[in-house]
Amino acid sequence: MTTWFITGTSRGIGLELVTQLLERGDAVAATTRSARRLEAALGPADRKRLLALELDLTDEQAVAEAVRATVERFGGIDVVVNNAGYGFLGAVEEATDAEVRQMFGVQIFGVWNVLRAVLPGMRFAGSGHVINVSSILGLTAFPGWGLYCSAKFALEGLSAALAAEVAGAGIRVNVIEPGYTRTDFLGASSLALASNAGDGYPAIREMTSDHLKMPGTQLGDPVRAAAAIIRVADDGGAPLHQLLGSDSYGLAKARLDALTADVEAGRELALSTEFS
Repeated sequence: MTTWFITGTSRGIGLELVTQLLERGDAVAATTRSARRLEAALGPADRKRLLALELDLTDEQAVAEAVRATVERFGGIDVVVNNAGYGFLGAVEEATDAEVRQMFGVQIFGVWNVLRAVLPGMRFAGSGHVINVSSILGLTAFPGWGLYCSAKFALEGLSAALAAEVAGAGIRVNVIEPGYTRTDFLGASSLALASNAGDGYPAIREMTSDHLKMPGTQLGDPVRAAAAIIRVADDGGAPLHQLLGSDSYGLAKARLDALTADVEAGRELALSTEFS
């Protein structure tokens, strides 16, 4: 039996991940802002191996206590999935200080709190697996998604450094980069809009309106996405960056081509800055 510690589990991929893991007999500590909502959403799933934890990920002490409770209940933690997050649509100029701090509080500082709490136990055991759920917008960027992209880009950098740091301790790290997935990510409960939005960015207002009409049309299947994350944990051979979805794959390839073109276009000036 594998023990999982998963954040952001009351809806979407997180909820589907908990459901599939319980069905196959694993133990799951599932963090959420509402344990009642999580348990209602799980329906008839077997709860004997479920530890539902209401948790504010920005509270370092609360996160440490949740990890301790998980270890006491199940004896240890084998796999951590940092899945909690939400979207944000608005121009860079429109994001308020509070909105920026809230986004990074959940998607970066919250992840850091979890990592500080779980890594000592994993290093002592000489094994463990960290799976950070990013997005294709952690590898590329679009207008209107600047705040969300900045948090996901930070998660990508954190994850790559962590992977190198803990490899010698027997701990694996993977980053999951889904494309658009048919969840409520674009709904009111998971997508924040800039409170300071004005009329200076009409294209972003139009794009926001189009995105709010998208639910139900996304290519990604959350059931298959959750199964893919489980496969990444089970197989052990996934690359550091695991894309999910044909849209994610296509955007990543386009970003690589654009980055290569930029690097080559700037080569002459780059080389001119060294001592001769």
